[in-house]
Amino acid sequence: MDDGTSVDAEQPVRPLARLRRHWPLTLAVALAVLATATVVPVVLADSEGDPPCQEIPASTRALAKDPAAATRALDPGDELTLFGAVRDLLVHENPCGDGGKVLGQVVEAATRAPADGKPHTLAQARSAYAVVAAFDDKDVPVGMAPGLARLLAEYVVDANRYLSPDDEAYTPAVDATSAAPDDTGWTTYGRFLAPGEAHADFEHVQPYSPVRADPEALTAELAKDPEAFAILYDAQRAYLAYYLERLTRAGTDPDHHPEPDKDGTPGSTETWVDIDLEHLTDRVGALMNLRARYAREGTVPDLAAFDKAVRQHTRGAYRAAARQVGSRPPVGDIAERQVSGPIAGDLMDGRHQLFTVLDAWAEARNVPRERASDLRQLIDDRYVRALWMRF
Repeated sequence: MDDGTSVDAEQPVRPLARLRRHWPLTLAVALAVLATATVVPVVLADSEGDPPCQEIPASTRALAKDPAAATRALDPGDELTLFGAVRDLLVHENPCGDGGKVLGQVVEAATRAPADGKPHTLAQARSAYAVVAAFDDKDVPVGMAPGLARLLAEYVVDANRYLSPDDEAYTPAVDATSAAPDDTGWTTYGRFLAPGEAHADFEHVQPYSPVRADPEALTAELAKDPEAFAILYDAQRAYLAYYLERLTRAGTDPDHHPEPDKDGTPGSTETWVDIDLEHLTDRVGALMNLRARYAREGTVPDLAAFDKAVRQHTRGAYRAAARQVGSRPPVGDIAERQVSGPIAGDLMDGRHQLFTVLDAWAEARNVPRERASDLRQLIDDRYVRALWMRF
């Protein structure tokens, strides 16, 4: 932008002179308009070398205040036939002014449950998939990261179960019937799911399609922003408290009643609990890995300032209830749970923060020493692995 001291500032450039100065860019924009038969809302930069910004249309801005319309606009359909329109609406290299923040608000409006206790609809879950896919290998505009982080927090269970693209995941989201537990109480979509809720399936890919939705890759982009980092970290810590308080005193899934093995040995009710906690720990370790990496690379030039900003945006600590909880609330309620108090200790020591929650839960519930020790070791192993090996 003009610093007020240039010759141009003293002698305002006439319109035709400005057009000649930006002639290559103007010609490129004109050709793009002719090729696509669409209006390209580009604002020319005022000084040489500065990239142009893109104005966010009033129709897009209006979506931030109209959740139903926002969901319709970002729903790509089961076959992703409208994905291109979703990507065009959201992905802008350099939105003008508060455009990035507005786009984040549109994402929130389209994908969040309408109120506490309300489950995600199928259209909202498909929209969540489309948003994550739209930013595959794309930079996140300034101001948009917190809105995208709130989306991942809103779908924390669905995002945490993501492993890799899977051509057997048939649609970008599944309805409540498809996600419901089987006769043994098990479902691939996670534990303690609310009845009647749709779930985003970020593993979905279509044959011969380049569309991919990778929550982990998006997290890597969002973690550069301290407010987004805090939102993502809060969601994982809230999910840990939510998850532990629903386990039995033995640290097992009360809803899962696996059939015995052929030799009559009872099936394990610990396996998927362990896997879920591994995935959760992976996400926390990955955040700390990214923080260290960005500090080394200079992406985060002042780590102390970054950490201070993260702490300012962090809601607080989350502790599991001292008794077993039997409710099965919608996924969107997990990250919105009330905090238990202020953060104790070093917030950026993720392992310490996880251990604090686990140890308090084990003591309050009188969890058998061996099981509590196994879970502590599991978290320790996965945290160190993620901290040093990811990305």
